[in-house]
Amino acid sequence: MASPNGGDNFESSLLSFEKLDRASPDLWPEQLPGVAEFAASCKNPISNSPPKWMAELESEDIEMLKELGSLTTANLMEKVKGLQNLAYQLGLEESREMTRGKFLNILERPKK
Repeated sequence: MASPNGGDNFESSLLSFEKLDRASPDLWPEQLPGVAEFAASCKNPISNSPPKWMAELESEDIEMLKELGSLTTANLMEKVKGLQNLAYQLGLEESREMTRGKFLNILERPKK
């Protein structure tokens, strides 16, 4: 082991007095692309105009978003399962109607 006096010299030899320029993108590249732009957009004061994606929404759509946002995780999962079941039922109904149309020959192309 080093003596107490020798240890001080060793520690002082490890110190660096180099000044690093943190403004250089070459020395400090952005770790996650796009984060700087996102952070800058968050710092901007909130404008009165709604975001672009909200411009096309109707009041019913906004109410639905608020309703879904207020649901608990369990309630949201229940809602998703209900939508999956509805989609399945619609698929079955469509299949029956397509089969019915085939038997009634309403899907045939007219002969030229």
